[in-house]
Amino acid sequence: MESYKTKWMCCILVIISLLALAGCKPASAENEILVGEYASMTGTAAAFGTSTHKGLSLAVDEINASGGILGKKIRLITEDDQSKPEEAATAVTKLISRDNVVAIVGEAASSRSLAAAPICQSNGVPMISPSSTNPRVTQVGDCIFRICFIDPFQGRVCANFAYNSLGVRKAAILKDVRNEYSIGLSEFFTNRFKELGGTVVGEQAYSEGDNDFKAQLTALKALSPEVIFVPGYYTESALIVKQGRELNIAVPFLGGDGWDSGKLLEIGGSAMENTFFCTHYSAMDTSAVIQNYVNKFRTRYSETPDVNGVLGYDAGKLLADAIRRAGTTEGPKLRDAIASTKHYQGVTGDITIDPNRNATKPAVVLAIREGKLTYKESVQP
Repeated sequence: MESYKTKWMCCILVIISLLALAGCKPASAENEILVGEYASMTGTAAAFGTSTHKGLSLAVDEINASGGILGKKIRLITEDDQSKPEEAATAVTKLISRDNVVAIVGEAASSRSLAAAPICQSNGVPMISPSSTNPRVTQVGDCIFRICFIDPFQGRVCANFAYNSLGVRKAAILKDVRNEYSIGLSEFFTNRFKELGGTVVGEQAYSEGDNDFKAQLTALKALSPEVIFVPGYYTESALIVKQGRELNIAVPFLGGDGWDSGKLLEIGGSAMENTFFCTHYSAMDTSAVIQNYVNKFRTRYSETPDVNGVLGYDAGKLLADAIRRAGTTEGPKLRDAIASTKHYQGVTGDITIDPNRNATKPAVVLAIREGKLTYKESVQP
C-alpha cells in the first residue's frame, strides 16, 4: 500500500512539474526580442516577400552584431502567407498568440496588410508595413504604420509624369480588380490626370493570376491611347506589356512600385523597352548611403536589391531605433516611439511618420532602356 502511495505521489509531482515548465517561457526568450514577419515567401508575389525578407534579415544581423538593443538580441520569426490574404491573417495570429512577438513587419501587398492589420490592432501589437501603399492600411488603427509613400502621392507622381514628362493627353488603364493596391492607384492616377487636363479614354480589368490579356489590350488599342497605365504587380504587368507589344502597341506603358522587382525584366524581356514606373529608390543613385547598402546586399546575396530589399531593411532598422528610444518593448510605449519618428535617415530617404502613421518621403521614376533600369527623375512629397 505504501509503495502504491509513493508511486502515486511521484506521478502527481511529475505532472505538476511538467505543467509548471509548460507555463514558463524558454530561457532564451527572456534574453531576446522576438520580432515577427509575415511575407509572401511563396505564391504569385514571392519575389516581393523573399526580397523583403533578405533586407530585413540583413538589418537584424547588423543590429545583433553591434550588440543588439536594450542588452538583448533580436530573433526574427518569419511566417509565409503564400501570397494570400487569408493566410496573412493566419500567419499574424500565430506570431502573436503562439510566439508572443513584440512587433510585426509586413506585408508588401496592401490586400494582405489589410487582412492582417486588424489582428495586430486588436492585440495592441505594432505593425510596420515596408511597402503597402493603399491609404486604408494605416486607417485600421493607431498600431499600424508604414515606411513607404502612399498611393495618392504615387498616383499623382505617375499622372504628372505622363502629362508633363511624356507629354501625353490620352491615357488608358488596365487594372487588377482583385487587388486593393491596383484599384486605389488607378483611381488616384485618373483623378490627377483629369485635373491636369488629360483624358482617360478607357479602362479594362483583369484578376491577379491571369496570364492572357490580349482581349483587354485589343479593346484599349482601338481607343488610340498615348500611354497605358498598368497599376499592378510585376507578375501580370510584365506579361501585359509583352502581349501588348505582340499586338503592335508601341505607346509607352507606365506602372507603379508594384513593378519594382528583378523578375520584371526576366518575364518581360525586350518588350519592356519604353516603359516607366514610379518607385521608392534607385540603385543608380550615387549617394554614399545607397551605394554602401547596395554593396552590402550584393556581397551577401550576389544580387542588386530591388525596392523591397531596401524597404525591408529600412523597416527593421527603424523598428530597432524605436525600441531603443522607447527603452522597452511594451506595446503602447513602442507604438508611441514609432509614431514619433522624425527625420530617420533610411536608405530610401529621410523618413518622418506623419499623424496618420504614413511616411513622408520622396519618389523616383525609373525608365527601362536597352534592357536596363535607368534613373529618370525624383519627386519630393
